[in-house]
Amino acid sequence: MSTPHRQANQYVRELLEQNRLTELSDKLLPNPKPLPRKFRGAFRLSRQRVEQHWKQLETLPETQANLLDGQTLSQLEAYQYNIENFIGTVKLPVGIAGPLRVNGLFAQGDYHVPLATTEAALVASYSRGCQLISEVGGCQALLLNEAVNRTPGFAFSTLQEVGLFLAWVVGEQETFKQEAEQTTRYGKLIDTRITVEGNHVYLDFQFTTGDAAGQNMVTLATDVICQYILSQSPVAPQYWFIEANLSGDKKASAQSFSGVRGKKVTAEVKIPAQLVAQRLHTTPEQMVNYWRMSALGGTMSGTIGIQGHYANGLAALYIACGQDAACVAESAVGVTRFELTLEGDLYAAVTLPNLIVGTVGGGTGLPSQQACLQILGLAGAGKARAFAEMCAGLALAGELSIIGALSAGEFVQAHARLARER
Repeated sequence: MSTPHRQANQYVRELLEQNRLTELSDKLLPNPKPLPRKFRGAFRLSRQRVEQHWKQLETLPETQANLLDGQTLSQLEAYQYNIENFIGTVKLPVGIAGPLRVNGLFAQGDYHVPLATTEAALVASYSRGCQLISEVGGCQALLLNEAVNRTPGFAFSTLQEVGLFLAWVVGEQETFKQEAEQTTRYGKLIDTRITVEGNHVYLDFQFTTGDAAGQNMVTLATDVICQYILSQSPVAPQYWFIEANLSGDKKASAQSFSGVRGKKVTAEVKIPAQLVAQRLHTTPEQMVNYWRMSALGGTMSGTIGIQGHYANGLAALYIACGQDAACVAESAVGVTRFELTLEGDLYAAVTLPNLIVGTVGGGTGLPSQQACLQILGLAGAGKARAFAEMCAGLALAGELSIIGALSAGEFVQAHARLARER
């Protein structure tokens, strides 16, 4: 993370033109001023508590009105288990992309996809891709694998202790399963992977989580397993942690391509050359040329995965549908592939190994987010696998549209027209 000498020198000169060096240095000293009063009652949600928070903030009435409207006040109870220090809700524009036709193992039908975003041109782009896919009969989508993991780490004094610990652990899988499943009706421990680094042992517990995204579910289940380990292991660790950063939680990681975290899905479609010309104003050859060059660019830049902008669509969908938006950091890892068929048509496919999604739990029950899931027809139990396959179709739509725009030389004009002109 070095900075070139010329750039560093210019930055220092600009700072010194406005301040003396001693003044700059003084700005970095600890500030002894008393702190403002902290918010009280973080876990209690009531109208009285919300009013106290606003009084403490000392803001203009219109500021409060923009965050705490009448509808939000009437729905206070809905937010009880999703927020602390509550002061209101943020309104984001929601647009519909689609229809998106998906022919999957679980997702079957035409989906009108709600996307919450402040980025103009995004919904238009994804909608164009959705309509193109639907016009050829839809994309094929397939859920390949699913598991959510938590990876506690244990430190020992020597490799000898590590060996004794591992010899015990490998025979305890069934007990680990029983312990974990006492904490949840839906979570199931399906595998344990072991990684050793010196005198450190990482246990990668992998669960299925039903229709929930399952992050909290697997954390609680893993903690119960760890408590059993601490009480029963023939070798006591020097110290341990519930998550030792090997799971890939909320991070783009290379290991996702050799396994799964969340739901692994793939989707494909074939677009006739004539339709590419009509709808995207380019050719399959030019789109494959762009994909090839961008794949090399991504490789040279060290990108994990090769894709155009999965994060755009997934972030907008996750916010609209009550998913954990931070999981886009890992969910947006994947591979896009474009090829020219023998007939001269376009073959396009996406594979996303890390979709952390659910249709129950978390933020899916909040009023606006539940409404968006209902628009999709994917609210409630039994819908998470279909939601994941639909996500793959949406990502595919976004790739077709943006690469089409770049191949046709229309990318700049589209953003200028939709995002800049008022």
